[in-house]
Amino acid sequence: MCGIVGYVGPRDCSDVLVSALTKLEYRGYDSAGIAVFDDSLIKVAKSKGRLKDLIDKMEKEGKPSGHAGIGHTRWATHGEPSDINSHPHSGKRVTIVHNGIIENYKELKQFLLDNGRQFLSDTDTEVVAQLLDYYYDGDPINTIQRTVRDLRGSYSLGIVFADFVDTVYGIRCESPLIVGKGKDESFIASDVPAIINYTKNYYTLEYGEIAILKDGSVSFCDLYGKPLAKELKTADWDEKAAEKAGYEHYMIKEIHEQPSAVKTTITPRIENDMVNLTECSITDEMLKSFDRIFIVACGTAMHAGMVAKYVIEKIARVEVIVDIASEFRYRNPLITSKDLVIIISQSGETADSKAALKLSKEMGAKTLAIVNVKGSSIAREADMVIYTHAGPEIAVASTKAYMVQLSVMYLFAFELAFSKGKITKDKYIEFTKALASTPEYIEKTIEEVKDECQYISTKLLNADSLLYIGRGLDYALSMEGSLKLKEISYIHSESYAAGELKHGTISLVTEQMPVIAVVTQNDLLEKTVSNIKEVKARGAVTIVICDEHANIGNDVADYIIRIPQINPLLMPMLAAVPMQLLAYYTSVNRGNDVDKPRNLAKSVTVE
Repeated sequence: MCGIVGYVGPRDCSDVLVSALTKLEYRGYDSAGIAVFDDSLIKVAKSKGRLKDLIDKMEKEGKPSGHAGIGHTRWATHGEPSDINSHPHSGKRVTIVHNGIIENYKELKQFLLDNGRQFLSDTDTEVVAQLLDYYYDGDPINTIQRTVRDLRGSYSLGIVFADFVDTVYGIRCESPLIVGKGKDESFIASDVPAIINYTKNYYTLEYGEIAILKDGSVSFCDLYGKPLAKELKTADWDEKAAEKAGYEHYMIKEIHEQPSAVKTTITPRIENDMVNLTECSITDEMLKSFDRIFIVACGTAMHAGMVAKYVIEKIARVEVIVDIASEFRYRNPLITSKDLVIIISQSGETADSKAALKLSKEMGAKTLAIVNVKGSSIAREADMVIYTHAGPEIAVASTKAYMVQLSVMYLFAFELAFSKGKITKDKYIEFTKALASTPEYIEKTIEEVKDECQYISTKLLNADSLLYIGRGLDYALSMEGSLKLKEISYIHSESYAAGELKHGTISLVTEQMPVIAVVTQNDLLEKTVSNIKEVKARGAVTIVICDEHANIGNDVADYIIRIPQINPLLMPMLAAVPMQLLAYYTSVNRGNDVDKPRNLAKSVTVE
């Protein structure tokens, strides 16, 4: 959600904070602000809107000048987007920035009101600032400790005290926070991209840990004030990896990066044409022991799990239950010690997925994390972890992260099926070889369909609503296609199992309504074609995504997007490409902010 940064060092603090915040724009935000020690006073500048609005405001009203401070990009949860509700927020002697949600802010606010405190904003963040100020006794660490004891929720804070000039404090309570270390300078940030322009070296804060940045040095303590020694880590990618590299948007750049991301993810895990997951602590004996598999995730990651369900059940004959993470723990799932729970999360910090992981471990299940961020909370807490090597994904709408999640799930499915004795070694090798060839086929698909997708996208511009339909794996894939379109084009879209159309949904089909049909599973082709004819007969404009040899004519489809043919089990990895491109070009043609769609955030660190 929100982005936090902080800086102490010799550079112009305002410039560093704004620069760092630009690297966190992918997280989604509706306002921005900074607080800087200027002549020993904390001066705040903040504004509703984009960072450019903040920069323009500082050019007119004056930019705080100093060498230490904190900054923030806000995604509204409490109080509408406005200058007043923007961070930083202050008490009399304390100023803070905040990522996350304070669940008990109402009772805390009432307590503070009863004790004579006055509030300017509608935010839960100002409650924390006022509570810190209320408890402030001249000792920042003691004050932070006492305040945190009263707070309930998932959050991280960047804090400056007026009495402690050029010193920045950071604390993590669930929501991610890292601490960067450069030469004679130090940083706090919600994510590594914020500081990569200045340093690759960073520490990861755990729950309840406090960082103190002063005079370019960094020290740590726990909630009881006990000093901590932390391991210094080094980011394995540089600033250029997070830039657009000549592309108009990050999203289209990341679509083109998919072949290399998949190759980087799968190649180290294939040896002698077979899958090797021993580095992830996954053994054949362990795989044999699982009776059921739960896949728990949110949004795009959950859709990767839906594809995995079809694949695993088909070839490994193991029951797979896919759950939306935000619902998982509230339905009191029937998990046992013989079950495996797979948590899929790009960031490794998704709040609902973290809660699902915690519940699964409490119920005795083995847990496997599939994440992109090394050292993230979910990666550290799971029993096993498979890292996806997508590199930084900046666009809010996920593309390459989804593709590498799929590739990892295929690796897992093949190994599981072979361990369970459900496929022969020859079939196992056939599947693995086919997966190893997908990067070149993904690249070929991008080049062959991008112009056609750009043209067909012009037929979607004026649609009020549309449908995605498919059967089997195609239905699982269409869920992601529908999400991708609506989240960046703002056109209402739903995915539907093609065979269910006549059970109500076909009543929505009207003249010129676009219907996008995914038809890559040839054993289901005839049945899906009959469903396409049903909507076409009712006036729909039909767009079909199929393989290059599929027998589909103009009597069925108004537009056909043909993709290369590979093993049917792996077709989702190719068919995802035209759906991503259709969404991208539709959004571009509608003049939307492709990389930062409204109301959305890259990393959802609150429930």
